[in-house]
Amino acid sequence: MKKILVTGAAGFIGHAYSKKLLEAGHTVLGIDNLNDYYEVSLKEARLKDIEGFENFEFQKQDLADRAGMEALFASWKPEIVVNLAAQAGVRYSIKNPHAYVDSNLQGFVNVLEGARHNNVEHLIFASSSSVYGLNAILPFSVSDNVDHPISLYAATKKANELMAHSYAHLYRLPCTGLRFFTVYGPWGRPDMAVYGFTRSIYEGKPINVFNDGDMMRDFTYIDDIAEAMLRLVDRVPAPDEQWDAASPDPSLSNAPYRLYNIGNNNPEKLMDMINFIEGAAGQKAEKNFMPMQPGDVYATYAETDALESDIGFKPSTSLKDGIEKFVEWYKNYHNIENSQKQAV
Repeated sequence: MKKILVTGAAGFIGHAYSKKLLEAGHTVLGIDNLNDYYEVSLKEARLKDIEGFENFEFQKQDLADRAGMEALFASWKPEIVVNLAAQAGVRYSIKNPHAYVDSNLQGFVNVLEGARHNNVEHLIFASSSSVYGLNAILPFSVSDNVDHPISLYAATKKANELMAHSYAHLYRLPCTGLRFFTVYGPWGRPDMAVYGFTRSIYEGKPINVFNDGDMMRDFTYIDDIAEAMLRLVDRVPAPDEQWDAASPDPSLSNAPYRLYNIGNNNPEKLMDMINFIEGAAGQKAEKNFMPMQPGDVYATYAETDALESDIGFKPSTSLKDGIEKFVEWYKNYHNIENSQKQAV
């Protein structure tokens, strides 16, 4: 069992992963700045869901606070660090770029410095499928070039990968980066489509369907994400002796560094996702069909061969099953009675 620091522990993935680690017997220190990007009450409810574990401790902490992060690492001495804290959201980054520099760049440097000065055994960090940007070849492979991001959020995630590699090379700090693909499920983020569409349907409000609904996403259920990440705790990357600097594979290195896609390996139509929500909620959505938004892409599709071969696991929850589980959670969390439903 390990002593694990999880940043962003009150976030969607951070909460689910912390719970998975705690159930497995690990000791977890969770930190989060509890910012108001979306409802703080949801973040507090996630923390309440795991505060009963004796092996869990929470501290309110901002990654961008250099002195605070230095003190935390020095006092707690984690063996493993999992960085899930970040300013999220593609569209929000277009209007609020400085928030991404503070959290995703300055904050990540503080995590890297804490890890290297305190002999951390393994740093696992969140990247994003958004790094693939203008890539047109599907499925997206971790061996692809990702030099053309189309949002600042994506650029900061690409920067995190490069920053981590430099620390792996300079200080032999083992680093594993995870490119998440459209994560959804219970305790999800209100700014994401599955949650937002469900909320609008129950509140009788129209939903905005971009690119006239002609989009595809590799929707990945939260429990699959947590299980894959649990298996990666002990999968500490080692230098790849076959790595060739003359023909470099971006996902590997002669340093202790590794990148993985974590996705369902099965892109689904946006309209099918909406249909599944309507079926689970028992109501039809009023739809506003709109053009593509800046910073958005037509399709995402994860190639997951490396993940499967290295940890023997592939996300597999069907979108229909996952949506049904999410809507059931949503109804319970928001105290929505079945009697309020209307026939589709």
